[in-house]
Amino acid sequence: MTAFARLHRPGEPLLLPCAWDHASALVLAGHGFRALGTTSLGVAAAAGLPDGAAATRDETLRLALTLGSAPFLLSVDAEDGFSDDPDEVGELARQLAAVGAVGINLEDTLGPATRHAAKIAAVRRAAPGLFVNARTDTHWSGDGDWSDTLRRLDAYREAGADGVFVPGLTDPARIASLTARFDVPLNILYTPAGPSLAHLADLGVARVSLGSLLYRRALGAALETAADLRAGRDPGGPAPTYDEVRALTG
Repeated sequence: MTAFARLHRPGEPLLLPCAWDHASALVLAGHGFRALGTTSLGVAAAAGLPDGAAATRDETLRLALTLGSAPFLLSVDAEDGFSDDPDEVGELARQLAAVGAVGINLEDTLGPATRHAAKIAAVRRAAPGLFVNARTDTHWSGDGDWSDTLRRLDAYREAGADGVFVPGLTDPARIASLTARFDVPLNILYTPAGPSLAHLADLGVARVSLGSLLYRRALGAALETAADLRAGRDPGGPAPTYDEVRALTG
């Protein structure tokens, strides 16, 4: 079992904040987070590209190259692998592992479960040490069909997924049923409208991802600061100094 896999403990979940660039990753790591993810929305938006449209393969690899050798464990949000070809997804995984990433998040975008399972199997062959977090979008962008959710997750686990991920799922009873059903860690996306971190721990969740939340909060803080200044108010909230940010680049 890898060091990253060992951080996934049911009842004591890995809280995985997600970075979008070098500075955001180093700030988080500097405050004690041993493992970080990336957010595809943040990476795409920062580059002026659409999220979930297989448009940010190069940007994702570039960020992984920048962060993969840093002193923290890195899991990369790779959308659907940026391809429908399992072999191409496997090659992406090989490249991510080569630059130091320890995990990959792959979403099925509600496409055929057989195709996503084939991608997972290809990643297992190409990068055996990479932790594959298999995401289904049945609750995120689908209708929440429970039987479809179970069918997909069963297929992904059988294909070799190291963990399963159901963003958008907030019902405690169903979350608990998944932690009981699978012998691999369950990942849940934190949302203020859903269970608290402590409640998710009680339900047996092993990983709680923050997704794009930090990126969106950063945009909100920037907007609030500018609006306060325009209105003649002193902005509140903490902010790193110029020298502290500059120091992140070494």
